[in-house]
Amino acid sequence: MNQFQSVGEIFAALRRRAWVIIGIFLVGCVISVDYALVQQKVYEATAVVQIEDARVSSTATATVSDANEASRRLQLIEQRLMSRDNLMTLMDKYDLFSDDPERNDGERIYMMRQAARITPITNPAPTFTAAAQAPSGLMISVMLPDPDKAATVANDLMNKVITESRDRSARQASETLAFYETEEARVNAEIVALENRIAEYKQANSAQLPAGVAALRTQLTTLRETELDLAQEIITIQSDTARKRPEELARQVAQLEDQRALVATRATEIEGQIASAPEVERQLSQLEREMDRLKDQYSVITRGKAEAEMGQALQDRQAGGRYEVLETALVPENPMTSSRKKIAGIGAFASLLAGLMVALGLEVMNPAIRSQQQMERLLGIQPVVAIPVISNRRDRTWGGLKFLARALGILALVGGVTAWLAKTSGLGALFGSGTPRRAVRG
Repeated sequence: MNQFQSVGEIFAALRRRAWVIIGIFLVGCVISVDYALVQQKVYEATAVVQIEDARVSSTATATVSDANEASRRLQLIEQRLMSRDNLMTLMDKYDLFSDDPERNDGERIYMMRQAARITPITNPAPTFTAAAQAPSGLMISVMLPDPDKAATVANDLMNKVITESRDRSARQASETLAFYETEEARVNAEIVALENRIAEYKQANSAQLPAGVAALRTQLTTLRETELDLAQEIITIQSDTARKRPEELARQVAQLEDQRALVATRATEIEGQIASAPEVERQLSQLEREMDRLKDQYSVITRGKAEAEMGQALQDRQAGGRYEVLETALVPENPMTSSRKKIAGIGAFASLLAGLMVALGLEVMNPAIRSQQQMERLLGIQPVVAIPVISNRRDRTWGGLKFLARALGILALVGGVTAWLAKTSGLGALFGSGTPRRAVRG
């Protein structure tokens, strides 16, 4: 850079490389115009859906799970709308992205998902709370080259969101109520069956129950006393042998022994019943615990059923949370992409800047001494004589031919680039080649 010590030297170098600057500038302008032509205008239409809170709440208080449930419901709706089948139906309905016959369904679906966006609208949560914020609305944006189709598709998606939300809420309320009704019938049947089982068990084991055990103990005491009295009477009869004949004594003793054996057998049975009373009580307690569990479950189910019936009533009256149209999508008047003139102007300025940089770079790569001042500065030698360039008619003629050749070379380069771009890119629209344009976002 030692040869550039003044503004005059810089301008002199630029004049020497003027053809390079002009060539790069013209080629850059052609490329910029081509790039501007392939930038198809994209219009954005936006519809807004408001999510209203329930006018009548089915529960006393709102919890964090309500916000999570609302967010999850929005995600499910968005996934359903952005599904492959739904997008294919939408594109076939409005003839979207079908201009290129070589474009397959996968590419069309990708372009449709890029063109349509569903964004939840949430209020920013305070920094001092960790509670989730329920979305208050949805913003549905569609970007398409056709402004009318952009607005139509946005409104169609908005209507699908509202319809899907309404149908999903009604379906969820009906399914919840049907579930609780089924569970209520099932648990009620189990309670009735268990009640019958407990009644049969009590009837079959009434003697071993706590009230029956007390009676058994009283009866056992009486039997033992009776057995003792019979034993004493037998001893008395056996000791009185003087007054009665032996045959009579044997008969009486045999009768008393039979009575004593009968009493002993009954006492043994009662003792067995008393011994099995704890097991009977244990099994009865197990059945009663099972009954308590079923009753608690039945209470939970009845409360859930009451809330489900309330939700069904709110849904029927449309008093629950619902989606309402806040703003319909209007046909956009101005595209969201940059102006073609602006793109071409920026490209022309960048081309000029690139030409200047290339020209200065060529000068730096060829550091020749071109003036008296450069010789004195670089070599420290003061020239005695400086001979100016003197041109005659032949030199002027040769210079004109060089100028014409350079001009024709630049025009040929620009023409070649233009012809190539006309066949492969957006300049074909200017020459009638019918090359399809690309739709891009700005």
